Amino acid sequence: MKIHLIDGRKGSKLVRAEISVLRERLSSRGNIVSESGRLRTIEIFGEALSPQQVVERICNEVRAGGLSSLLDYSKRVDGVNLTAKTIRVTKNELAAAYRKSDSRFLESIRSASENIRTFQEKILRNKNVFWKTNGGYICERYRPFRRVGVCVPGGAAAYPSTILMTVIPAQVAGVREVAVMMPPTALGAYNIDMLAVCYELGVSEVYRMGGAQGVAAFAYGVEGVPAVDKIVGPGNMFVSLAKRFVNGDVGIDMIAGPSELVVVVDGSTNPVFVAYDILAQAEHSPGVCIIVGWDKDVVEASVKAIESEFSKLGRGELAKSSLEQFGAVIIVKNEVEACQVVDLIAPEHLIIATRKAETMADKIMNAGAIFVGAFTPAAVGDYAAGPSHVLPTNGTARFANGLTCNDFLKSSSVMSFSKKGLAMYADCVENLAKKEGLTAHGESVTIRLK
Repeated sequence: MKIHLIDGRKGSKLVRAEISVLRERLSSRGNIVSESGRLRTIEIFGEALSPQQVVERICNEVRAGGLSSLLDYSKRVDGVNLTAKTIRVTKNELAAAYRKSDSRFLESIRSASENIRTFQEKILRNKNVFWKTNGGYICERYRPFRRVGVCVPGGAAAYPSTILMTVIPAQVAGVREVAVMMPPTALGAYNIDMLAVCYELGVSEVYRMGGAQGVAAFAYGVEGVPAVDKIVGPGNMFVSLAKRFVNGDVGIDMIAGPSELVVVVDGSTNPVFVAYDILAQAEHSPGVCIIVGWDKDVVEASVKAIESEFSKLGRGELAKSSLEQFGAVIIVKNEVEACQVVDLIAPEHLIIATRKAETMADKIMNAGAIFVGAFTPAAVGDYAAGPSHVLPTNGTARFANGLTCNDFLKSSSVMSFSKKGLAMYADCVENLAKKEGLTAHGESVTIRLK
């Protein structure tokens, strides 16, 4: 296996440039398209369009044409004939799927749900901040969104964990209407286990739609699919581009690209553990997987362990292809330089498998989720620990956070003053208003105190 080697000891400029090359191939800007994708676009639209142009056309047509355009794109893009009656999964279908789903699977769902719900409840900012003043009060008030749309992928694999990681935080925040969209595939809205999870969580509004047309339907509303206030959840390039397109008409959580993992190693690290952490990430295919370390023996042993385990995996060939395109090893001088490189990359997932993992974790500023120590694989966060696995990618962990219940809350500043209370602010308001030339602002205070 050929994996990209970066000598981080030569400086941060080199690391930044090399990582940019890896990420550009996975860019969500929609500039890159495969030959098969180009031919598919011509087949659907009659001309070669960039992914960005495809998304703009679909979103604009769904906004203008409503349900008929949504159903038309479901047929043209997904190859599925849906009607106004079949686009939404019925309550009976959800209940039937729940009855047919494996009991051990459902028990795991309940266990993970309890962990996720408990964690989200502990971090919920649901208490109003109240400050009493002489003659009045000031308050920051929190309220949940009225209605939220959740995107769940269903093209390459079925992801029941994504339902848990998006729906439960919304429910904990108090969102009353949570609508889920899944593509009309055997791994999406026609998958028994996926529907059973929705039923287990009490989600009764599930739509057979995906891609840009599904995002547009949530954003603008069509017959039978009311518009939402915010859209959350991962998806392919077209889902991400569509979320970017509708942002401003509705809220979104983030523009999430392909998954990322950085594993930091030293002389104490078990190479086989590292191999399976990397392989677990690579089997998403595509995704950026990077080993950062200053002990060459462990780094080399980790790469050899990866190569020896491909044949044991169901998606081994996909993982191998992903690593050859988007895998990298970065050699650094020491722990200090490793921290600098990690903050530069700002990865979605960060595993610190070093002797002083806790100390190093405290020094890291930029990472979506940090997994500390030899017995904390990223998979435990993906499925069961409690924090959501919907995390910032493509270096956006520099300024963005993972999805939490607090992302489903909006705040309003509320204030109230008596005449005496207003008088305390009068000079300040009048002077500033005068300086800005906004005389009515100042007079609105003065007239009340005359």
